[in-house]
Amino acid sequence: MVPAYLTDQAIHDFITQALAEDIGEGDHSTLGSVPASKISKAKLLVKDEGIIAGLTIAGKIFHQVDPSLTITFLKKEGFPVVKGDIAFVVEGAAQSILSAERLVLNCMQRMSGIATYTNRLSKLIAGTRAQLMDTRKTTPNFRLMEKWAVAIGGGKNHRYALYDMVMLKDNHIDMAGGIRPAIENIKIYLKEQKKDLKIEVETRTLQEVEEVIAVGGIDVIMLDNMNIEDMKQALKLIDGKYKTEASGGITETTLPAIAECGVDYISIGALTHSVKSLDLSLKVEK
Repeated sequence: MVPAYLTDQAIHDFITQALAEDIGEGDHSTLGSVPASKISKAKLLVKDEGIIAGLTIAGKIFHQVDPSLTITFLKKEGFPVVKGDIAFVVEGAAQSILSAERLVLNCMQRMSGIATYTNRLSKLIAGTRAQLMDTRKTTPNFRLMEKWAVAIGGGKNHRYALYDMVMLKDNHIDMAGGIRPAIENIKIYLKEQKKDLKIEVETRTLQEVEEVIAVGGIDVIMLDNMNIEDMKQALKLIDGKYKTEASGGITETTLPAIAECGVDYISIGALTHSVKSLDLSLKVEK
């Protein structure tokens, strides 16, 4: 299933803005050194081990720069790769290949790094009910690619942005005057705005979990920075009435034990904000 945010328009707009940022008035290095008539072939060389991601966007970037370019994919999106693999071969006008090169690599290297890390963490909780989720801790203007990479790596996308789901976090609750007024206010707001959005509420203590349950009418309860024992107790209180999400400072070390508690989702900001890019390189065939 293709995520709702991956529209043709959104992808086209991203590429347009990214190319404008990188090329500007012109790729003078290429225009001044490489003849316009020159035809070349280049291969995407994998120099690391991981999960390849971004092949689809790479093809779209090349074709937006120059529709006449030919791309032959040798690997599939989301599949494992090892050092020495060739992910694709692109052939056509040398100027076009060079002008698209850096954007293709910037997208694919970071997306592959995210997909690789997501895949690794997902394997740690295989066999449990928990699903690994991302957050909004993304790079400005690059969220589309980063969340796409999480999905490619086997993770689940949380809300895409502020507009497609309600999440009442600690600051919302504190500024609203407590859990009850925060929830009641948001219900009134959604009714007035004729919005049908899911509501998630962050809780920091067992007392707050009890308060959310007492108010009701929400969809997900976040258990934020809770230790294992409190989390287990919270799940007993919730008793399957609402979906649950564990969040806050979760690492590879603590992830399996949290998943075994029985939560539905585990969100980890590090999926998008602390990954190491996969080493990839575009090499021209001489």
